[in-house]
Amino acid sequence: MSRPLRIAQVAPPMERVPPRAYGGTERVVFELVKELDRRGHEVTTFASGDSEIPGRHIATVPEALRPAGYTGDSLPYFNLTLLSVLDRIDEFDIIHSHLEWVSTLLARVVPIPVIATFHGRLDLPWANETLANAPAGLGLVAISQNQASAHPDVEWAGIVHNGLTLDDSPFERRRGEGLCFVGRVAPEKGILEAIEIAKLSGRPLRIAAKVGPLPPERTYYDEVFKPALAAAGSQVEYLGEVEQAERDQLFAESYAALMPGSWPEPFGLVAIEALACGTPVVTRRVGALPEIIREGVDGYFGDDITEMAFKLDLVGELDRTAISRSVRERFSATRMTDAYEEIYRTALAGPDENEADEDGLLPASSGSTAGGDTGRSPSTQPRPIRPLQASTVR
Repeated sequence: MSRPLRIAQVAPPMERVPPRAYGGTERVVFELVKELDRRGHEVTTFASGDSEIPGRHIATVPEALRPAGYTGDSLPYFNLTLLSVLDRIDEFDIIHSHLEWVSTLLARVVPIPVIATFHGRLDLPWANETLANAPAGLGLVAISQNQASAHPDVEWAGIVHNGLTLDDSPFERRRGEGLCFVGRVAPEKGILEAIEIAKLSGRPLRIAAKVGPLPPERTYYDEVFKPALAAAGSQVEYLGEVEQAERDQLFAESYAALMPGSWPEPFGLVAIEALACGTPVVTRRVGALPEIIREGVDGYFGDDITEMAFKLDLVGELDRTAISRSVRERFSATRMTDAYEEIYRTALAGPDENEADEDGLLPASSGSTAGGDTGRSPSTQPRPIRPLQASTVR
């Protein structure tokens, strides 16, 4: 970019940045902040007080809510985060919000562009109306083609695959015969299916998974998962929730990683973490996973536990060195940041660059918004955001 930008990165208050263990959104925010700071941008991150991030840090809560055991309504804390951003709005050129649907509210009341990355599912009852009425100053970003496909009529500012710093991922040339499962203790993640696949294949399984604090999550853990774990005996080992270094070593030592859930992953950080360690992934063909995993190259897809157990016998023929090398290039933090810098540049482009063209956008000086009148004068309306062109989408 031609000059350093003053960028506000707004993270949810649920996990620290970066998370000590589980927390996909916060890991991505950390990688983006770190790389933007390295490139000379003036980055202010709104995150929990126990976060450890480069650049300026504004604490939104004293410590991350989930690790602290908070199980109540998170919306009041999201509102406090918004107020903290609004109190400092004159200090930024652009805001990048990771607050999911709350981001649309922020864009309606600020005079600068807002980029909103959605990290969760978009096939939700309120999604169509919310996205259709998004204000002109809001640049909507999806993290996969599959996630964006739930709303084909939305003019996305970009589709940006998540990226991580993967160069230090451990790689073990000599591995055991065991499998691993990393994620959450939840039915949609396929944790019981992972146990069944281990039984069918005759391979040991190690599970590194967090247990959510909500009553239904605790009930599932106590009444469903624990009995299944006990029934599996010594073939399955539950490690609990582990930190990143332990998780990476688990991947590196494993024959294959299992992702057998029916959950339509908006992206799938677990997959790129495993592949960076040279560990193939065996999974269902759901969500964005086909955008990450190349069939017969990085792993295999199966429609049910029997097919996935069968595909495990094919994993030994895959080139683990090539798997690791490819994913480190395809899903690096550098590539992700390149894409976001392009989105920022487009959002901040001057009126001459935002004249109505083949994209059908109105001139910035008109003050027109997709969501109707926001109560601001034309001079303070954020500029319409043009879509990131396909050639620059990562």
